[in-house]
Amino acid sequence: MILKTNVPLKKYSHIRIGGPATLFSEFKSEEELIEILKHWREENGELDNVLVLGDGTNILFSDRGFSGLVIKNSIDFIKKEKDCIEVGAGTKVSRLVEYYIGNSLSGFEWAGGLPGTVGGAVRGNAGAFGGETKDILISARCINIKSLKKTTLTNNKCNFSYRNSFFKSNAGKDEIILSVRFSFKKGDADTIRLLTQEKIDYRIEKHPLDYPNLGSIFKNVPVENVSKRVLSEFGKNIKKDPFPVIPAVKFLVGSGLKGKTIGGAKVSEKHPNYIVNDKNAKAKDVLSLIKQVKEKVKEKYKVVLDEEITIVGN
Repeated sequence: MILKTNVPLKKYSHIRIGGPATLFSEFKSEEELIEILKHWREENGELDNVLVLGDGTNILFSDRGFSGLVIKNSIDFIKKEKDCIEVGAGTKVSRLVEYYIGNSLSGFEWAGGLPGTVGGAVRGNAGAFGGETKDILISARCINIKSLKKTTLTNNKCNFSYRNSFFKSNAGKDEIILSVRFSFKKGDADTIRLLTQEKIDYRIEKHPLDYPNLGSIFKNVPVENVSKRVLSEFGKNIKKDPFPVIPAVKFLVGSGLKGKTIGGAKVSEKHPNYIVNDKNAKAKDVLSLIKQVKEKVKEKYKVVLDEEITIVGN
C-alpha cells in the first residue's frame, strides 16, 4: 500500500485541471483496496470523503482539489467464460474493445474509441451510436466503502437510465465497482473490426481529441422535453440514443456558442458539446462557461441542459 499526500489531480484528469488531493492511493486488487480503506478509517475514524477514480475522462476537479482520500481503481483483467466475459473495473474500455475483436465477439462495437475504464462506463451507463453499457451488462460486483460488504448486482438492480445508474445515486454512491460480467455474441472478426473502426474514425474526425477535454459536457435532450417550436426547428436532427433525442450540440450551435471562451476554457469549434482546455484553464473557467452555455440555451430554446460530467472537489 502506497499513500501519497497533496497529489495534483490534474495529472489524473483528461482535461488536465484540478488541485491536490489530501491523500492519494491506487489499488490493483480487492485486498489492496480493503487495506487502504481500513487504514483511512483507522486514521480518521470514518470512511467519508473518499473518491474512487477511474481514468478521469469525465470528472472536473475543483481548483482547490479534494479534501480527503482519492483512490484510483486499477483492477485490470479480462477473463472469458463460457457465456460471458468477466472484466476488472479498472480495465480500459479500449482494451476490452480489442479483446472483443480479437476473439470474434460482437456486442461492443459501439464502444470503438470510447475513453475511460469499464467501471466508469458502468457508473455512467456510457453509450454511443445507439448502444449502451446496460445492453451487455449481466452483473456488477462491488464493495461498500463503509461496511466493506461485497455484493453482486444484476442488470436490473443497477437501475440503468440515460447516462445514469444506481452507482451515481445517493443510494449507490458508497459502492465501488470491482468487476463486471458482460454478454457477447459470436461473430466474424473482420466484420466486427470494420464496424468498430467506423466508430473510432468518426470520433477522430468529429471530436477535438487534440485538446484536453472531458468528452460530451451535456446530455442529449429527449424530444419529449422540448416544445413544438423547437421540435420543428430540429426535427431533422433527431437521432436514437437509444431513444429519440436532439443532440445537445445543436442547441449550442444555434445559440452562437461555438468558440466561446472564458479564461483558458473554450467551447470547441470542432464539436461544441466539448469544452476544451485551450490555454491552461482553471476549473472556475469551465464552470463559468457551463453556466453561461446553460443560460443562453435556456433563454433561446427554453431547454435546460443537463451535465453529463461529474464535478467534484472543495
